[in-house]
Amino acid sequence: MIYTVTQLTVHLQQLLENDSLLGDIQISGEISNYRPAASGHLYFTLKDASNCLKAVMFRSRAGRLSFRPADGMSVIARGYVSVYGPGGTYQLYVQDMLPAGQGDLYAAFLQLKEKLAREGLFDPRYKKPLPAVPECVALITSPRGAVLRDMVQIMGRRWPLCRLVLVPVTVQGQTAPDEIVRAIRQVDSWGGAQVIVLARGGGSLEDLWAFNSEEVARAIFECRTPLVSAIGHETDYTIADFVADLRAPTPSAAAEMIVPDQQEVRARLHTLQHRTGRVLRQQLDSWQSRLEASRSRPVFQRPVDLICGRRALHLDKLRHRLGTAWERREQVVRRNLGELLARLEALSPLGTLARGYAICLDSAGQTIRCSDQVQPRDRVEVRLHRGRLFCRVDRVE
Repeated sequence: MIYTVTQLTVHLQQLLENDSLLGDIQISGEISNYRPAASGHLYFTLKDASNCLKAVMFRSRAGRLSFRPADGMSVIARGYVSVYGPGGTYQLYVQDMLPAGQGDLYAAFLQLKEKLAREGLFDPRYKKPLPAVPECVALITSPRGAVLRDMVQIMGRRWPLCRLVLVPVTVQGQTAPDEIVRAIRQVDSWGGAQVIVLARGGGSLEDLWAFNSEEVARAIFECRTPLVSAIGHETDYTIADFVADLRAPTPSAAAEMIVPDQQEVRARLHTLQHRTGRVLRQQLDSWQSRLEASRSRPVFQRPVDLICGRRALHLDKLRHRLGTAWERREQVVRRNLGELLARLEALSPLGTLARGYAICLDSAGQTIRCSDQVQPRDRVEVRLHRGRLFCRVDRVE
């Protein structure tokens, strides 16, 4: 039997794709002829001392890389081998790739991920919802660095009524997993926080390894308080991300996801108040029109002509009952309207200031929560329900 070139190529392609070894294989080698295409695909060659292998990594996979490939870099690539028909050559279709030296860590990561997934630690049914407006948020992170500063600044701007509690831990090194586990359990047993945020900046696989430990994963799963994982950059994934109730791509994104925006809440409350008032006024006007229409009926205009004798007494009773019922209904409506307006006022952040409270800010615009944040002669700004006061500190106690 005589085969065409295409038939032979398809036959070889089927042989390679049906081979269990070549269907999921890890190859170590040095990158050469690296050529990123405008489409986002990566084309390169893996070589060792004696041979070379063409490779391609499509855009959907290349976007997940945590490093920038380059010629001369030693890597470990995982993927499958198949034949590229138009060229008649076999090549490696790369699914994942790591710099050489991270292969053992990545293998351990995949092994633990598979184990915990089988036990159900990633099951969505165990994910706890976050409260819409948390009163207190616990931040488990390093006390130094930009992560804490950015989260405090964003959450303070969006919802200053939320109290933030810092639980300092080491986020890298041998002691980090034990400190993180201890912090999660302490905050959870305390019960004063409605949300826990586990945060860290970006880094390599080794830098983030504390969040890939089994102890940390089980502590997150056992935590009764909703926990948000905000570790690394958007492309970084850890075991903690899969176990947590919610994964944020960055710590800054977590700060925006946890608390509402006070400007948006104020706008919604204003809209709700206006809509409620309009509906109640329309209802009252409707009842008033019905009452006026009832009063204009002949039975009320000429009662003597229509009703006489014993019916006159019955009419008086009905009129009295009608008036009493209307007054009661009107009282109920007005009371309900007052309760709705009071609830709207209680939910408004401005209501707190209207009751006599004030917000004290330092010269940088940060909220002052304790006296050790200022020194004598410092200038502070006091925001009231109406207006602001610019003051100087004479004494600190």
